[in-house]
Amino acid sequence: MTRRRDRGAADALGLVLIAPAVIGLAILVVALGRGVDASAQVRSAAEASAQAAALERDAGSATAAANSVAQAMLVDSDTCSNPTVLVVYPAAPAPASGINSGLVEVTIKCEVSDRGIEAVQSGAREEEVTAVASVDFFRANARP
Repeated sequence: MTRRRDRGAADALGLVLIAPAVIGLAILVVALGRGVDASAQVRSAAEASAQAAALERDAGSATAAANSVAQAMLVDSDTCSNPTVLVVYPAAPAPASGINSGLVEVTIKCEVSDRGIEAVQSGAREEEVTAVASVDFFRANARP
């Protein structure tokens, strides 16, 4: 009959050596996931804001629509806190009857929180995304 050797000490030592690496890897995966999620949400909000601005008939309404959509989509302060929305018309100046028939560019800038993952990231990071949408010629120049 063979005697079994007690491997309790070796198993405990292995656990002590491997556990910190596994925990560190898990924290890194969570941090990277949060960064990718925040970037995707800000990009989605910028694209939706640009589309909303492109559907309006004047610059004031377009800016209000872009701000409204961005604020509604970016409600989680961990994903995007203090969002600022900038609406620009990079093409020709607007005609007197409405906005130009070219493009509308929406830039959203905000801070992504590092709450809960301070061990991996040091401080909040800034996220800035720009989206462009084309303005329909007939909608832009139609009289209400």
